[in-house]
Amino acid sequence: MTRELTRAEGSADDFTLTINAAADRAAPWTARQDEILSDGAFATARETISSWPGYAETPLRALPARAAALGIAALHFKDEGGRFGLGSFKALGGAYAVIRLLQKQVETTLGHPVPMAEIVSGAHEEITKDITVCCATDGNHGRSVAWGAQSFGCKCVIFIHATVSEGRKTAIEAYGAEVRRTAGNYDDSVREAQETATREGWFVVSDTSYPGYMEVPKDVMQGYELMAAEAFDALEQPPTHIFLQTGVGGMAAAVAAQAKRRWGAERPTVVLADPDLSACWLESIRTGAPTAIEGDLDTMMAGLACGEVSSLAWEILKTHSDAVMALPDSSAIREMRMLAAPLDGDPAIVAGESAVAGLAGLANALKVPEAAEAFGLGPDTRVLVFGTEGATDPVLYREIMEGSAA
Repeated sequence: MTRELTRAEGSADDFTLTINAAADRAAPWTARQDEILSDGAFATARETISSWPGYAETPLRALPARAAALGIAALHFKDEGGRFGLGSFKALGGAYAVIRLLQKQVETTLGHPVPMAEIVSGAHEEITKDITVCCATDGNHGRSVAWGAQSFGCKCVIFIHATVSEGRKTAIEAYGAEVRRTAGNYDDSVREAQETATREGWFVVSDTSYPGYMEVPKDVMQGYELMAAEAFDALEQPPTHIFLQTGVGGMAAAVAAQAKRRWGAERPTVVLADPDLSACWLESIRTGAPTAIEGDLDTMMAGLACGEVSSLAWEILKTHSDAVMALPDSSAIREMRMLAAPLDGDPAIVAGESAVAGLAGLANALKVPEAAEAFGLGPDTRVLVFGTEGATDPVLYREIMEGSAA
């Protein structure tokens, strides 16, 4: 059975907490999980991505003043706002999956292995120019896929759902992609992208997985692991806790996988954070099986507005995450503003609305003794969070900072 705690409604501190009864810190990394994310595949991803022009590790920012105010020993924020100029960690996943797909298609056409460097250099443009990749997106993943397609020489069509902003649509189009707006929510756009790709002979490059579509999302998630490895390598001491925003769960699973393979039974406590209006991970952990959330999923945290968990992410997080929180948009707004105007001694950080759910979960939990006790949070706690995007929608970011966002 799960154990739940609900904070009374009416403030930015509202949340629902579910403890994962299936979590097992001592559970081994299984053969099935190693088929999804492995040290060998990660080494390939790291070698490939770090060779791209413009690659640089993103900063791991210490927030000592905020840690002291929260009553914990240390707080570190992995700031992905500058990643490859795309504004988010998604640059690591979508573009890597694109180049892996192109490499495989070129090898199939030529009938022999092709070095990755030849795909990067455009040596097989006569083949790649006739390949079309597509995906559904809330914004950042589509931008990464479009950038990858433009960089490595193929065509691209991106599907966005009804509530994706015009600013994010324009940002995707800037990388040469055709953008098609669909009816319904994110999960509806995923289905439309797959149906269109099947009909047209295109290749879906999705950051979520579902029955019949499992291979490409592994490459996406393997790219995300680089973000986690950079952060872990930069820390003087391992974190005791990692708070992670969810969406379909690919990023959270990649971070949890890197932590589990690195530290084994000594891995940190992993807490997931859903928007309360698209809390598919809360519901799935609660029921013990992937469970879809219906409706328009109308959260300001647009990059996390997903109603169905990724099947591959579930295989990892069902045992290697310890709890899930569902948080209101007001918590994200509070954290964005606090990062932009920090306590003395901490750096100012520009973080988008989908970047801060993990940090909001930490801050909210520490205000409720029962939640802090459930997580083992205290004065010796060292927390790592991932700021997965900068101001990827500058208009919305400005409105939030000015207090005018609806």
